[in-house]
Amino acid sequence: MSTAPPNDAKGVNRGVAPVTESRGVNRGVAPVTESRGVNRGVAPVTYGTGNRPPRGDYGRARSDYTCEQDHARYTAADHDTYRRLHARQLQQLPGLACEAFITAVEHLGPPDQIPRFDAVSEKLMRATGWQIVSVPGLIPEEAFFALLAERRFPVTDWIRKPEEFDYVVEPDVFHDLFGHVPLLFVPAFADYMQAYGAGGLKASRLDACELLARLYWYTVEFGLIDTPQGLRAYGAGILSSAGELRHSVRSGEPRRVGFDLQRIMRSRYRIDSYQAGYFVIDSFDQLFEATAPDFTPVYQAVRERITREGEIEAGAVLSGEREFSPLA
Repeated sequence: MSTAPPNDAKGVNRGVAPVTESRGVNRGVAPVTESRGVNRGVAPVTYGTGNRPPRGDYGRARSDYTCEQDHARYTAADHDTYRRLHARQLQQLPGLACEAFITAVEHLGPPDQIPRFDAVSEKLMRATGWQIVSVPGLIPEEAFFALLAERRFPVTDWIRKPEEFDYVVEPDVFHDLFGHVPLLFVPAFADYMQAYGAGGLKASRLDACELLARLYWYTVEFGLIDTPQGLRAYGAGILSSAGELRHSVRSGEPRRVGFDLQRIMRSRYRIDSYQAGYFVIDSFDQLFEATAPDFTPVYQAVRERITREGEIEAGAVLSGEREFSPLA
């Protein structure tokens, strides 16, 4: 996810990054500035804590934060980093990732170089009516929501440095492409992402972005799905991670409970370690159906319950919740 949270510039690219408050929650999204979703040329700052602003040249981005990929500027080392990351993650997928994802990865094309976004978009458009667009890095929430609502997925165009091979703070081109794009070839998931974007635009007007960000975190980034073969991962943060794929599906340490929309919106999460808890869906149709209703009463109900009972810590299991065992 290449986005960031609200602040004074509300989505206008000024060639500089938008600033956000630090709430310890990194949504992968940058804050909204006073002119929502418009690039003013500055890099957004995320809700998570950190010692440096997001990287990326926001001065070359358009007002909606999209830019040209400029495939020619990638070096041989960049392509080699992508190839090695792809090879490492691909060999971990069988038995841990959902079959829909494994099948769709091949649509990214040969793994010997960073894919050309326009080539992937041609395939994606034919499959589900989506396309991918290049962005310089994290973008404000409202700009991100607007792109999703138009069935355009923003992909960061830079790749991590060799010394960041095992861990990169912000989403790079490998995370966004390998982790997020394959499931956009799955119609039900593609529809969910568009619905999420449309819902996000409304959430920003209702001051509910933090609640909605938790839904994104626990589904799109760190979601698990129950299949006839057992638990499988579908979240991009899991599928693009060297260690979290096995941790999420096989480790006895994290807790795994059934998907519940309001429960997720009350649940905190951590950005600096493997997840302590995961939510498990029955199908991608369940995700789409969960986002179909108007969330306005949902936000109100969640806020009222948080006022009465507080938020739920990451990894907690409540009385009566359906819990899933790790894959043997």
